[in-house]
Amino acid sequence: MNKYSKQKKIITALIFIFYSGLFAQVKLPKLISDSMVLQRDTKIKIWGWASANEEVTIQFIGSTYHTITKANGEWEVYLPELKAGGPYVMKIDASNSITINDVLVGDVWVCSGQSNMGMTVGALRNVYPNEINNSENKFIRHFSVPVTYNFTGREKDLKFGRWQYADPKNVRSFTASGYFFAKKIYDIYKIPIGLINANLGGSSAEAWISEEAIKSFPKYYENASRFKIPNLIDKINKQDDERVKSWYRLVRQTDEGLKDPQNVWSDPKISTSDWETVKLPKYWTETRLGNMNGVVWFRKEMNVPNSMIGKSALLSLGRIFDVDSVFINGKFVGTTGSQYAPRNYKLPADLLKAGANTIVIRDISNIRHGGFVPGKQYNIIAGNDTLSLEGEWKYKIGAVVEPLEDRLFTGKIPTGLFNGMIAPLTNYRIKGALWYQGESNTSRAFEHYNLFKLLISDWRNNWQQGNFPFIYVQLPNFVEVNEETTQNDWAFFRESQLKAMEIPNTGMAVTIDIGQYNDIHPVNKKDVGYRLALAAQKAAYGEKNIVYSGPIYKMMKIDGSKVILTFTNVGGGLVAKNGELKCFEICGIDSKYYPAKAKIENGKIIVSSDEVIAPIAVRYAWANNPEGANLYNREGLPASPFRTNELY
Repeated sequence: MNKYSKQKKIITALIFIFYSGLFAQVKLPKLISDSMVLQRDTKIKIWGWASANEEVTIQFIGSTYHTITKANGEWEVYLPELKAGGPYVMKIDASNSITINDVLVGDVWVCSGQSNMGMTVGALRNVYPNEINNSENKFIRHFSVPVTYNFTGREKDLKFGRWQYADPKNVRSFTASGYFFAKKIYDIYKIPIGLINANLGGSSAEAWISEEAIKSFPKYYENASRFKIPNLIDKINKQDDERVKSWYRLVRQTDEGLKDPQNVWSDPKISTSDWETVKLPKYWTETRLGNMNGVVWFRKEMNVPNSMIGKSALLSLGRIFDVDSVFINGKFVGTTGSQYAPRNYKLPADLLKAGANTIVIRDISNIRHGGFVPGKQYNIIAGNDTLSLEGEWKYKIGAVVEPLEDRLFTGKIPTGLFNGMIAPLTNYRIKGALWYQGESNTSRAFEHYNLFKLLISDWRNNWQQGNFPFIYVQLPNFVEVNEETTQNDWAFFRESQLKAMEIPNTGMAVTIDIGQYNDIHPVNKKDVGYRLALAAQKAAYGEKNIVYSGPIYKMMKIDGSKVILTFTNVGGGLVAKNGELKCFEICGIDSKYYPAKAKIENGKIIVSSDEVIAPIAVRYAWANNPEGANLYNREGLPASPFRTNELY
């Protein structure tokens, strides 16, 4: 054998040994890792991958467990029911050894839905600064599931992710609703709480349902099947990327405010004698701009007092549709590309000057309507001084273009998020699920009950843990800009959520009083979390005497020209918050509703109207944003909106 042949054999052997070692090494799913929380009081599944027919040994809390991998390398071990406690160390041995540190045993909750579940504690740092500063608690932990979709099959594992415990740094990435839920549950029961956060802003319910289950909705199954075509999504995304780039390129090329490099409209020295005047904040549709899409430049001269000079400042511009670029005294200070994001820009201490200053905003409306959302804060804060930016602004159109078409959003395609983000979780034992979703389904409110019922049963079937608790948020009060086009979709949607309480082992948090008329992302997530915790105390923790909800309509009785309403969950009694009862309506045989008088008598509510002699139905808080709805129980929990003649 020559020298070359010997070297070749040695190299081949080394390669074989190297790759054999790789295949032999035991691998764990991302969830089974340092700082994890395991579900108490149930058999716990630990699983992973290794070489075929390899022995795997687990040592945990003084016991040892053995298994042999299957032919495909998969293995699983079931640990017996464990009581809450920890921290513990788990050691897993095969051809290699893995040590998992800081393991707790407690209750694990999956937090899912769209952006209101995804809203982080950090995004609300100005709302909850004390809560963030005092968040240190190693018994509350959080795992963020990376956004992933798959339309051809179920993912077996997550791409990445790690467990983190609550402290002033980590908690900023926690789901805010989930964190305040966990904090409340921990304060009551003093057991470790693990949150697995799987959400995507703007996602639809059908995206979180499995392929097998969605077959009962043929239109959604057909849509999902379309995206099984290889590379179709990549092709569409590439086309969308080019279309969006072309649209913004056209906007920039045709923007009059950018055409002359020597006289860009952000320059405070240019004349505004031919600019028009408008009072802000308001939407373009409320001005002469109307429904146009393109670019509008806004400019305001502001007088800055001496007390604000030489200090770092914060510029708050509420919310702007859709894309803004901001300049102060000709200097660029920031841009935001999402209509939903708050505009908060830090200003250096040397930017503002005493006396006259100029702020210019280049606002791009790309799809629907442009504008400055009313009711938000538009000001500059420096030290203890606040300078309001509301009032008269100058404006001029830079470019008018055709609206940009929506691009493909995978978060609304059926089955994709289930396969990518839920399927990898279903081996992990849980206590229950927290769900905050619906805004993307309100236009299809009449199908929601059946779709939601399917989602709950689908998750329960896939986890194979029986009817585990499923706690959800009823959508809050909200008014869209074009309210006339919504036809009270949100009211119908809330009704479907109310009906879903009939599904075994569910609970609902009513939030009709903590939304914001001008923001689809209301900031009060503390009360959301606490109300979810109340519902969980009933559905998950077996509290029999707790008042876990506000009043829920039960039945009606017609007495002449009056309707007598009975409720459950009245707690210490029905109350009208801040005066007489509001938002009740009554109708006769013509189904035309009239505002009604309502009063509390002997634990019931009596409803009547001089306009309706022979009533047949009553409804309460029946609007997207039922301003003034004030029926509560004495425990301070609001009643759910309802109709006595609901159509389901």
